[in-house]
Amino acid sequence: MDLLAGDPRNIPHPVVWIGKLIALLDRKLLGNIPEDRTDPDKRDRKAERCRGLILVLIVIAVTAALTAALMYASYSISTLAGVIVEAVLTCYMLAQTSLRRESMKVYRELEEGSLEGARKAVSMIVGRDTQFLDAEGVTKAAVETVAENFSDGVIAPMLYAAVGGPVLGMTYKAVNTMDSMIGYRNDRYMWFGTAAARLDDAANYIPSRISALLLIACSALCGRDFDPKRALRIWKRDRYKHKSPNAAQTESAAAGALGIQLAGNAQYFGKTVKKPYIGDKTREVEAEDIVRMNRLMSISSFAGFALCVLAMGAALIAGR
Repeated sequence: MDLLAGDPRNIPHPVVWIGKLIALLDRKLLGNIPEDRTDPDKRDRKAERCRGLILVLIVIAVTAALTAALMYASYSISTLAGVIVEAVLTCYMLAQTSLRRESMKVYRELEEGSLEGARKAVSMIVGRDTQFLDAEGVTKAAVETVAENFSDGVIAPMLYAAVGGPVLGMTYKAVNTMDSMIGYRNDRYMWFGTAAARLDDAANYIPSRISALLLIACSALCGRDFDPKRALRIWKRDRYKHKSPNAAQTESAAAGALGIQLAGNAQYFGKTVKKPYIGDKTREVEAEDIVRMNRLMSISSFAGFALCVLAMGAALIAGR
């Protein structure tokens, strides 16, 4: 369903509703921080962390409860109704088609020679400032986003749905959405977003490593532009070159597979954030790397799907 349709544009999306709930609680629990409270010494760190934890608990409880209620109601109608609702909810969790669609917009703008258009397109899928990026910077940002979101946008929700159905899968999406909205270490969310960020790190710890191994293994199936041995070597060397324990897992595997160098310093909210490089610069980054990364993501997604189906089948046989 995700491959055929992606995220339907004109149908309400559960993740959008989760985002609206997070935004509402953000305003109620944190409000607008006045300028005289931007000084860390004038802010109550413990109180903000507690409020952030309250937000996390409410969002998780509401998401799990509403998903469980929807599943119960649909299966109460009929098995077919339950299966259809479960399939649609599971499809909503996956973002492979959206990732490919949005990143390929960046590729097409670069191919047409429109750097400004490419900057605008990539700004839709990354959190960094993009207005001063050159063509190489735009390409790297797109490749990094596809690599990182392959884990939390495809494999992680797939794994959680395989283990606990739509309830656990949607709960994971709520955790991931909270991190993307309030998990920043900027002036506003430095302490309020602590619980969301740490919970997201924990939820993605195993999926990010499975995702990296899938990228490494599947790079052997993608053609001569990919090198699985180098992917494994770079992953072992660079997988912890990030403040997050998970982000560099898939980025390092992708950089090694493609033979390019990713990461490095980036600007967020007008401030330069220093980051180490990931991968070796065996060649220059080119726009075609976006296409290559999408090819690697697609094949790895099928492998992840097969892994989930096999695991569910094995659990079913063992249960019998």
